[in-house]
Amino acid sequence: MLTQRQLQLLRFIHEFVERNGVPPSFDEMRKALKLKSKSGIHRLISGLEERGHIRRLAYRARAIEVVRPPAPEPEPASRRAAAARLPSSNIVRPEFGAVRRSPMLIGATGHVDLPVYGRIAAGTPIEALAETSTTIDVPAMLVGDGEHYVLQVVGDSMIEAGIHDEDFVIIKRADTAENGEIVVALIDEREVTLKRLRRRGASIALEAANPDYETRIFGPHQVKVQGRLIGLLRRY
Repeated sequence: MLTQRQLQLLRFIHEFVERNGVPPSFDEMRKALKLKSKSGIHRLISGLEERGHIRRLAYRARAIEVVRPPAPEPEPASRRAAAARLPSSNIVRPEFGAVRRSPMLIGATGHVDLPVYGRIAAGTPIEALAETSTTIDVPAMLVGDGEHYVLQVVGDSMIEAGIHDEDFVIIKRADTAENGEIVVALIDEREVTLKRLRRRGASIALEAANPDYETRIFGPHQVKVQGRLIGLLRRY
């Protein structure tokens, strides 16, 4: 039998997957349960795994699969009574423009092998890193159409965006990006960096997600986008 906290977490994970097609991060779980640290979430996850409600897959981000979903919450008696008094013609069902996608769990839709271009290092354009035979197994649900590759992060300049040193980032190859997206940027044809792109008039700002690093400003022809961040893998 689950504790109240374990049941609360299981319901949150199950509903999150149904809405988003991907399990929540540990930080999202911590915020949902209003805990101060992730250690409490780790204990709850371990308890749910021991009782056979979830399964964790090693070495992948958001690697949680709900094996035994929670029983539906009973509807309050007051709500049932109110619904019973309504004539059927007053029940409004929302219409959506797109078909709601079915929940996708890690492992349910297969995997793809993506090339690992190495570590993001100053002085090395992405094209020079592309000659590699190393690949990494990535859940297919994390990628879509187009060409993708993986880089390993060096340093902590994007830590407040949830990107840590030694993380593997999944990049969709692109030469354009929306304002505010995190991109792989080639600076002056010689330096590659992972930063948030901001357009400021005719200039381009590359913002770190760490107050210890300053924002760098460049002319419009100094920066070339080589890809957009779409996912992340982490070893715990």
